[in-house]
Amino acid sequence: MESLPEKRYIAALLADLEQALPQIWGRTVQSVFIGGGTPSLFSAESLDLLLSGIRARVRLNDFAEVTLEANPGSVESDKFREFRSIGINRLSIGIQSFDGAHLECLGRIHNGPQALNAAAVAAAVFENFNLDFMFALPQQTQDQVLYDLTTAIGFSPPHLSFYQLTLEPNTMFYRHPPVLPDDDASFDMEQLIWSKTADSGYDHYETSAYAKPGFGCRHNLNYWMYGDYLGLGAGAHSKLSFTEEIVREVRLKHPQAYMDQMEKAGSALSSKQPVQANDVVFEFMMNALRLTEGFKKALFSERTGLPFSCVTHKLDEAEERGWLNCEVDHVYPTAQGRLFLNDLLQLFLPA
Repeated sequence: MESLPEKRYIAALLADLEQALPQIWGRTVQSVFIGGGTPSLFSAESLDLLLSGIRARVRLNDFAEVTLEANPGSVESDKFREFRSIGINRLSIGIQSFDGAHLECLGRIHNGPQALNAAAVAAAVFENFNLDFMFALPQQTQDQVLYDLTTAIGFSPPHLSFYQLTLEPNTMFYRHPPVLPDDDASFDMEQLIWSKTADSGYDHYETSAYAKPGFGCRHNLNYWMYGDYLGLGAGAHSKLSFTEEIVREVRLKHPQAYMDQMEKAGSALSSKQPVQANDVVFEFMMNALRLTEGFKKALFSERTGLPFSCVTHKLDEAEERGWLNCEVDHVYPTAQGRLFLNDLLQLFLPA
């Protein structure tokens, strides 16, 4: 049975959803993503209570994508079969690497054998699952990237993600930078990933994402196409569009503070603010141009509330530089544009 802290947290999540209902009333929910931390540590009973509570409060698409994030150290075959039986139909596992030395360097709590076991369990239990990896790790070689890649593909995951390691502020690596592969070596690793996944039948549909036909992550596609999403729980972010504005919300980050505030005040927002008009264009492009297929021109106005004419001069400049293809109703990055994505996006920064 679920523990008292689990029950308390699930109750807080459902209370959070209750107070947010007026903002999303009438909308159909297309995906549910249970992430952040290690939600796979929760019992199936707790997650069943959560999903039942969601279904009771919102219109959930009958074929909604319901994803659970999992850490390889928390993978158990029987437990994951229980997760599938309650309606979780997609698993996303943060493998990062199958190499124990690299996992230790990254500070991960799982090891190489646990990573291999997690991938095997996912393949046995779920039809739809994703394996997350990082590359350009400290002292990582091309052969080691190839090992991670070929081992992963050997489990036939419908979806793969490969993210290049970046040194984020307020992290140990940022304070004590490790020796990373240089730009040329990192690019060679990325090209290897592109080539090997393509040869294995994966579509490189987003900057860091690769999927078999029909298995692109619907939840993330909505995000990349600047769709709305409601985030519930500690540290969760939301983006919600209304007639006059687009609003971003952030919940309190610490789980204890989040639960306390939900119980005391019925809300655990730490911030709520509109997206400024001059930021909307950059936010849209920052997401949509990560997609290989880009976006339909009509989608720009639909999601931003702005006329398409307000970006035509920037799109023309990007096309002149060879970074974009602008067709009658469609805009998408060229191969060069995908390589120089950061430079492309800088064109759309607010003045």
